[in-house]
Amino acid sequence: MAEEYAIEMLNITKVFPGIIANDNITLQLKKGEIHALLGENGAGKSTLMSVLFGLYQPEEGTIKKDGKEVKIQNPNDANDLGIGMVHQHFKLVECFTVLDNIILGVEPCGKGGFLHKEEARKKVMELSKKYGLQVNPDALIEDITVGMQQRTEILKMLYRDNEILIFDEPTAVLTPQEIDELMQIMRNLAAEGKSILFISHKLAEIMAVADRCTVLRKGKYIGTVETKNTTPEALSAMMVGRNVNFHVEKEPAKPGDVVLEVRDLTVGSKTHKNDAVKHVSFDVHAGEIVCIAGIDGNGQTELVYGITGLEPLKSGTVKLKGKDLTKASIRERSVSGMSHIPEDRHKHGLVLDYSLEYNLILQTYFSPEFTSKAGFLKRGPIREYANRLIEEYDIRSGQGPVTTARSMSGGNQQKAIIAREIDKKPELLVAVQPTRGLDVGAIEGVHKELIAQRDAGKACLLVSLELDEVMDVPDRILVMYEGEIVGELDPKTTTQEELGLYMAGAKRKEVEV
Repeated sequence: MAEEYAIEMLNITKVFPGIIANDNITLQLKKGEIHALLGENGAGKSTLMSVLFGLYQPEEGTIKKDGKEVKIQNPNDANDLGIGMVHQHFKLVECFTVLDNIILGVEPCGKGGFLHKEEARKKVMELSKKYGLQVNPDALIEDITVGMQQRTEILKMLYRDNEILIFDEPTAVLTPQEIDELMQIMRNLAAEGKSILFISHKLAEIMAVADRCTVLRKGKYIGTVETKNTTPEALSAMMVGRNVNFHVEKEPAKPGDVVLEVRDLTVGSKTHKNDAVKHVSFDVHAGEIVCIAGIDGNGQTELVYGITGLEPLKSGTVKLKGKDLTKASIRERSVSGMSHIPEDRHKHGLVLDYSLEYNLILQTYFSPEFTSKAGFLKRGPIREYANRLIEEYDIRSGQGPVTTARSMSGGNQQKAIIAREIDKKPELLVAVQPTRGLDVGAIEGVHKELIAQRDAGKACLLVSLELDEVMDVPDRILVMYEGEIVGELDPKTTTQEELGLYMAGAKRKEVEV
């Protein structure tokens, strides 16, 4: 029955140079349901939603709302039809307040063109209370956490009274606690009769909140299933085209000499007067993976910044294989054998307007392999090197090595960074949220790479917010709480519950170095 569908996307085809992003896809969203869209990195999920939101025009196909065909030329048309979207990479003005971002484009004005902010503030605070989306309307976007920015994006949709809500990878940048909150918010919205399209490749989340799930693979429609009648294993096989091993297979670690030596490390905070990292000391040995675990905002980010040279230290020392790098530049650390997969891939991982091949040589372009004695880049070897990494790490992009990094899917941007950092064959790999935004097949690949590094006698410092990853991948877990290391745990003998108690600050024991 057509009238039970809020949105129908029928036979949509969207082509970009060198790639058919959506190949004859049909998606039907029922009124009041949470409908998940699942697929690998680069499967065409975000493209399909961007067509629905009016950011792209399809080459073929029709869109119907409530059974009637509609033309969506731009996001304003989508908003007029009650369609709102929270993008994977937020579309917020950093120097504006939360309130200004929410009302941007639909500002309430009086007769003389003056802004009536009080009405808007009242409506925003009512929405915030009703849906459990606590925000500070006067805070600047650049000063608030990623989770708060996401709440701002959701309030932006609700402020416009949108009935159809698109969430593009909404949990990729959230902590486990924030994810639970978001799931509850989505359930509340659906209970009110709003229809939700939810792009994800986290199977546990889809099983937890979605009523139905549509699977895409390499731009093609694979099928739609009811989540209550399927399993995560069946969904992952539909998505990747093969069975995926959810458990990390590894031999016991054989730790060798100390590679990274951190002593009495203190790093200041940009957001408050207290120090973000307080007198932290630990070692990472060759042939082991050490994971820093903790709830987001307990100093993990600043600790990594201190070790990798992105922030100056207030006190303490950082040594790599006995060499003091405390005051070394980022390039010096890189050349000395330190690789860094950063938390924020756009800010610290890529130059978005460079091509993929140039992004892959960002830290090695000055080597004789890629630069001539006269200082010119050697294009042939660069292209060859890029093609090898694209092949080895399955980096998917429309135009291969010459694709602009900005136009690639988030997961493939992440794969490019991982390829670049691991291929340097570092002594120490600092991997912060390395699987953020990746599908199950790619996550399995990254975990295998980390284990391979370890087994080759390299040291790996992993920072993760994913509890499954924290329990499954490392050989030792160090828990951070309020800028201090409050416990060292063995993942083989500890439980998620015990780990949670340390992360929440309810338990602690002194860690000897």
